[in-house]
Amino acid sequence: MNSPNSTLAPNATFVRPQFFYISGLSNLPNAKYYYIFLCFVYVVTILGNSFILFIIYMERSLHTPKYVAVCNLAIVDVCGSTAIIPKFIDTFLFDSQFIRYEACLANMYFVHFLSSLQSLILVVLAYDRFVAICFPLRYHNIITNSSMVVILAVMWAITALMAITATLLFTRLSFCRSIVINSFFCDYGPAINLACNDNSPNFIVATFGTTIFFVAPVAVIALSYVCIIFALLKIATLEGRLKAMQTCTSHLILVAIFYFPICATYISTLSSTIHPNARIINTSLACVIPPMLNPIIYSLKTEEIMSAVRKLYKKQSKFTWNRRITCILYAMTCRL
Repeated sequence: MNSPNSTLAPNATFVRPQFFYISGLSNLPNAKYYYIFLCFVYVVTILGNSFILFIIYMERSLHTPKYVAVCNLAIVDVCGSTAIIPKFIDTFLFDSQFIRYEACLANMYFVHFLSSLQSLILVVLAYDRFVAICFPLRYHNIITNSSMVVILAVMWAITALMAITATLLFTRLSFCRSIVINSFFCDYGPAINLACNDNSPNFIVATFGTTIFFVAPVAVIALSYVCIIFALLKIATLEGRLKAMQTCTSHLILVAIFYFPICATYISTLSSTIHPNARIINTSLACVIPPMLNPIIYSLKTEEIMSAVRKLYKKQSKFTWNRRITCILYAMTCRL
């Protein structure tokens, strides 16, 4: 196998490499501790989101449009972390940085598809809060379980179509020079920059995808909260304003922890030269920390979830005591 930095075939008209080389963190002392930290993040992500899904499934009062979207977010969080963290750990902790071309395409597709979908689901949740506060009397007519399912299905379809288009366009690229991808996964941007033929269609699709899935959602969410603020100012009492605003705090925190790290990385990349290790750590944390924190935030900051947990706990405790009493009575009857 050629070394990752070697020239593959400078005279070939089209070269599709058998492997790519994921550079990852280079010359970073104690990098293995970071990978162990990612293991912890992954376990917490799986447990936390599974807990949220279980609570919503078990508690009928949470079978509402808002929690249909929350369920989708939890599923996407689990799948997104699974697409990134296990491969990240396998690649760098066990020094298997070469990845087959086909596996690279799959990794590229799922990571970008799921991260884009996370962004759109946050927009859906912002829409839910916008209707709930700005049009409270019409909320149950506008936002229904059926309409929410349709909206989310459209989001899934659009995101999948964009990810498939970008991945298919990637297959037309020729790599006659380096095969080293300067990232922690098969990142679309760094990968297309390695091409030695025209990559302008890929660049256009990447720019369009960034605009549609990250820039536009931030603008839409910001605009929805401007409308929410105006609606809150119309509420007569301060207590009423605070009560309405509290229904938005969980979503606002999710938006902050999802978009701020991404925006900071993009801005630092454009405004100055950022060290590759710093960029990889920032980007990887931006990908894996929000899915871990989302269920924690929804558990601690959402009264409906806390109420459902308390209700299920009381039911389970009651069932346990009833079972114990039944066993005792049965044992006494047998003795008699």
